[in-house]
Amino acid sequence: MISTELHRKWSPQQITGWLIRENPDEEDKRIPHETIYRGLFIQTRGAPKKEFQAHLRAAQSIRRSRHATLMQSGLGKFSDAVSIHEQPVEVEGRAVLGHWEGDLIAGSSNSFIATLVERNTRFVMLAKVENKDTQSVITALIKQARKLPKDLYRSLTWDRGSEMAGHRKFTMATKIDVYFCDPQSPWQRGSNENTNRLLRQYFPKGTDISGFSQAELSAVARQLNERPRKTLQYQTQQRNSRPVLQRPVETAPAKQTLVHPVANDRYPTCRRNFPCTEIGGAS
Repeated sequence: MISTELHRKWSPQQITGWLIRENPDEEDKRIPHETIYRGLFIQTRGAPKKEFQAHLRAAQSIRRSRHATLMQSGLGKFSDAVSIHEQPVEVEGRAVLGHWEGDLIAGSSNSFIATLVERNTRFVMLAKVENKDTQSVITALIKQARKLPKDLYRSLTWDRGSEMAGHRKFTMATKIDVYFCDPQSPWQRGSNENTNRLLRQYFPKGTDISGFSQAELSAVARQLNERPRKTLQYQTQQRNSRPVLQRPVETAPAKQTLVHPVANDRYPTCRRNFPCTEIGGAS
């Protein structure tokens, strides 16, 4: 069981929380995540067993404390940005669906992916972008926004990167309000920052990510959405959002049903049976 979930890129902490949630009355299945780590690392030298090393989130050869320093570069200087402090109160409370956080993650050779996280459910979507220039990014975000019903995409919070200089065009095309974090304040869109760290397991720094198709990005989003999350009491994003996050834009029935990104040969599908309509769109 543990080996299977490690190969699905679940962290030891996620495995521990999920086992407890799925087997609340079985004490023998309450395995501390540190016990799993000790099983993976050779005690005398701290090196993980090679067959599992690639599946650990950091993929490091030695386990050490993580004290990450988040750096921002290329902050945009545009005067028409609406501050995060002007957001409706409902955004901060996370009680209302449809408020998203976004950012770009960068690869080598000037390659980028737009990452989007819904604040209430932590549901993740990824969008392929051709470049970091504002036209490319805004075009990709408009295309992605049109995949969702309007009431499930109410606002977008971004940092002050120059790629969002054309945010007015995005708002005019989608009727979605855009709010900007304070300079050098990534914690103000913390769900997205955490997601971007998780995505580095799939797209390590230095990887040329321009070759990934939209279908492949959607497959990664699906696999991430199927992980149990500590912040959701070890439910998965898909299970947490299943009753509410989805219905096709074209039909929009009264009862909402969740649309899931598809898997492909590069990224295996989940064992659970979910409807598999690709929310990201193939390209």
